[in-house]
Amino acid sequence: MDIVLRATVMFFILFLLIRLLGKRELGQMTPFEFVVLVVLVVLGDLIQQGVTHNDFSLTGATLAICTFAFWALVLSWTAYLFPRAKDLLEGAPRVIVRDGEIVTENLRRDRLTRDEILSEMRLAGIGRMSEVAWAILEPQGKMSFIKKDDQAAQQQDRDDPVS
Repeated sequence: MDIVLRATVMFFILFLLIRLLGKRELGQMTPFEFVVLVVLVVLGDLIQQGVTHNDFSLTGATLAICTFAFWALVLSWTAYLFPRAKDLLEGAPRVIVRDGEIVTENLRRDRLTRDEILSEMRLAGIGRMSEVAWAILEPQGKMSFIKKDDQAAQQQDRDDPVS
């Protein structure tokens, strides 16, 4: 039982640490996938010492792994069943460009630079900031761009009476 409690504590410590890192550091992984990756690849040995203490048995390792999987599943289902919890657990999309203008408050909040936005725009095939209707930083760390509709703007210009 001690291993299950230690694994639970370590899971939530890692989860909180990853949520504090922010969206851009996570790239396209969800926090759950990143927790599993960190545990299995990078921090496996360090966490094993904290979770299993001196228990090197197969049972101890199985309990620790199953505890991590259990909490990942519980949080995933919680985010699925309760939309309010989803934003807390996975994050919410954030507008970083609105009508060709950078929303500096959101930029600062996610520690993004103008150069990073411009780089992502170029990758999306957008040449100028003025072409962007919306740029949204998704919870997975990816930027989505919605271009201004040139045809609609031209049609509106034609429909407007000339003064």
